[in-house]
Amino acid sequence: MIILASKSKVRREILEKNNIKCKVITSNIDEEPIKKSLINEGASPEIISKNLAEVKAVKVSSQNENQMVLGADSVIDLQNTIISKPKDRAEALEILKKLNGRKHYLISSVSIAKNGSMIWNHTDRAELTMKEFKENELKEYLSKISDEKLFAYNVYQIEDKGRSLFAKIDGDENTIMGLPIDKIKEYLRKHE
Repeated sequence: MIILASKSKVRREILEKNNIKCKVITSNIDEEPIKKSLINEGASPEIISKNLAEVKAVKVSSQNENQMVLGADSVIDLQNTIISKPKDRAEALEILKKLNGRKHYLISSVSIAKNGSMIWNHTDRAELTMKEFKENELKEYLSKISDEKLFAYNVYQIEDKGRSLFAKIDGDENTIMGLPIDKIKEYLRKHE
């Protein structure tokens, strides 16, 4: 049994589909100040994603003795600039307009902590190229996504309607959904 330090339903489903029993305990950390601090220090999107995954895992593991805790974080990297989750639908549209017709990376990091210390981590990235859309097409796409999904999983859900946004996807689908499961399974096989 592993503790998942994430409220992401998709991450929990990926673990369950792969026969990894988990209990969810969210870290409830405020990511924005951490992100801003790392950006100010010139950290790469990979480092930011890795640090956020680690902070979540370590916080929850320090409160759950002798338990393995999995933290995860995903960021969108557009030309070395992080694109955060939208705060409202207007911002979601602006994000889609920035990505429109362009290549970007989705970076997913996972970290396993035990007794308040990180014991393993992994970062993976996928390359996505969005098709070219007119603004009204982007608005129509957004109108089909519930608020819950939009604000929890960023502007596209690759496992749902989001696949139609892309001309090319190069990378692991589980990475795009926020959990590079093959590397997690490999680690757990060796250490459980």
